[in-house]
Amino acid sequence: MNWIQLLSLKRFGDKHKRLRCEQDEHRLGFEVDYDRIIFSDSFRSLQDKTQVIPHSKTDFVHTRLTHSLEVSVVARSLGRIVGEQLLKKHPKLVKEGYKMNDFGAIVATAALAHDIGNPPFGHSGEKAIGEYFKNGKGKKFKESLTDKQWQDLIDFEGNANGFRILNKSQKGSEGGLRLSYATLGAFTKYPKESLPKKPSNHIADKKYGVFQSEVSFFNEVAQELGLISSGKEGNMAYKRHPLSYLVEAADDICYTIIDFEDGINLGLIEEEFALEYLIKLVKNTIDSNKYYQLEHKKDRLSYLRALAIGTLINEASKVFLENEEVILKGEYPYSLLDKCNYEAQINDIIKISVEKIYKSREVIEKELAGYKVIANLLNVFITATNNNYENNLTNYDKLIIAILPESLQQPKDTLYLRLLAISGYVASLTDGFALQLYQKLNGK
Repeated sequence: MNWIQLLSLKRFGDKHKRLRCEQDEHRLGFEVDYDRIIFSDSFRSLQDKTQVIPHSKTDFVHTRLTHSLEVSVVARSLGRIVGEQLLKKHPKLVKEGYKMNDFGAIVATAALAHDIGNPPFGHSGEKAIGEYFKNGKGKKFKESLTDKQWQDLIDFEGNANGFRILNKSQKGSEGGLRLSYATLGAFTKYPKESLPKKPSNHIADKKYGVFQSEVSFFNEVAQELGLISSGKEGNMAYKRHPLSYLVEAADDICYTIIDFEDGINLGLIEEEFALEYLIKLVKNTIDSNKYYQLEHKKDRLSYLRALAIGTLINEASKVFLENEEVILKGEYPYSLLDKCNYEAQINDIIKISVEKIYKSREVIEKELAGYKVIANLLNVFITATNNNYENNLTNYDKLIIAILPESLQQPKDTLYLRLLAISGYVASLTDGFALQLYQKLNGK
């Protein structure tokens, strides 16, 4: 892979090549991408979606929205640090007009959107949608779908749903948000379809990132960017866009440190016990005098959090630059933090977070409620949508169709697209609105 191709400014529907040297410096194409996401409905809905810990009466807890904004800030720093060094190493990029901030803008935008496809009710939302099809009332559709279409549904993936949201065409709005292909490439951490599922130690094979409905378009994006094909026997798979490693690192840094901070602030993790682990991350940069002058726990945590994030930003960018050539060949199988100097400390923090936060009663109860709410909504909406397609609407179905968005009131032509559209709609709901809909449909 080469950086000139990887930094393509092309957008869906372009007839002419966009050159970096011809860009308006007041409003760069990569910055336009950021703006389009910020003003999108899908991004705005993240304000009422659980990150890990359900909404609390305190003001500490992060939502998907605040998490996404923080990941984007970290990603921007990573992109600029890496971009500065890449411009020195590849002077041709400078001749083409690329600047350090281009890398920051691409990575920040992809990071801003990284959770845009995630369902309500935290990490269990994806599993709840998959469970409906695999073991719930949706399993009756299996025989009517291809293996890959079925896998998309039983292994519903927020990353693939995010790619679909960003690029979903509507009447009069072809190509969705029409983001630059460089940003789409950096966004796609798992550039493959749902099948085949083959065991692999490569980080890009951990999940999948493209539904069957978007395979054709992703192929176009991949070819423009010069991504290396790794699919065999007609299956779609590519090596990662190098900048997706930075997006992933930004997410890893934030959920490692900030989820941990939330747990401490909520009393799920004892402060004294937790500070011991954070200090191990920042022992080389901490100002002990400043730290001990801070009177309140929240201030001490904020100070350590800022230092920890800064430390991991420097580590991740260092690992990326040291391995740039291997990454460009598509042969780097690890996340950046997996091979940094603080791998052991990070793993210790994640282990405590799993035990004390992710498995806390409050989190589990929210996820349990999500399973029931999501299954019920899927069943009601899918039944009405299929009956609508077959011109066999009951009076109840007519009422259900009326409360769906206008874009879903005219059913898709194929069963797969209908099921995916309803699954995507349920995934788009906020925690609060999904619960409200569930209660109304059940007469509560």
